[in-house]
Amino acid sequence: MARPIVLKLGGELLEDASRTRAVAAEIAFAAAEAPLVVVHGGGREIDAALAKAGIPKQQVDGIRVTDQATLDIVVAVLAGTINTRCVAAINAAGGRSVGLTGADAGVSPVEPMPPFRSVAGETVSLGLVGQPVHDGAPHLVSHLIDGGYVPVVATIGAGADGVLYNVNADTMAAALAVRLQASRLLIAGTTPGVLDGGGMTVAELGVQTERDLAAAGTINRGMLAKLQACRAALAGGVAGVAIVDGRDPARLQAALAGRDEAAASMTRVV
Repeated sequence: MARPIVLKLGGELLEDASRTRAVAAEIAFAAAEAPLVVVHGGGREIDAALAKAGIPKQQVDGIRVTDQATLDIVVAVLAGTINTRCVAAINAAGGRSVGLTGADAGVSPVEPMPPFRSVAGETVSLGLVGQPVHDGAPHLVSHLIDGGYVPVVATIGAGADGVLYNVNADTMAAALAVRLQASRLLIAGTTPGVLDGGGMTVAELGVQTERDLAAAGTINRGMLAKLQACRAALAGGVAGVAIVDGRDPARLQAALAGRDEAAASMTRVV
């Protein structure tokens, strides 16, 4: 079996029904050509559900502080609403997808995140936020892709004691890509890759260019977190890593296929 592709979908790509169908169609098409694993987030829908429930949103430097009430909402939205919607759309497009969370049979074991040092210099507990543990191959995911299925993973992890944790989607996708020794990690969202100071896509982002853009304030904290995950994937042996615009089906298809025409809306991280 060929090395799989891991595709991380930002939750904003799965909010609108027509966009979800378009993304699902490209996933079904790509999965017919190469093994594919999907990992998804859902931050904005979680925010909306928290607001509806009257639970305050808590963040530190863009990272969600997760107490038990917040985690209950996160699990319901990610593992329930968004995951099921994505799976159904892929299957309707002709794919064969299966919904999972990181808590299923060692898909993504996690441990609690240590206290976080904020930009303001404060040390903050993030609560029920987990970080993936690199604990061997994810056999369930491998079995599914060997059988021709597309695993669709919601970013909920479980510790060794069975406690559930909220996990950053970029971080989980990168860790899963490393454990699968994926051929590529694609992080798809609603921006055309990493932008320079003039708003143009940086086609190839090396470490020094990344540092320069960060020092200039051109790369925000959210993108820096994505790039940290990208760097971890490269260091772990993933052959190719890119940030791609998932709003354009043709560009997404090209990125999944590794074709050059994706370059106008994609940043390769090197």
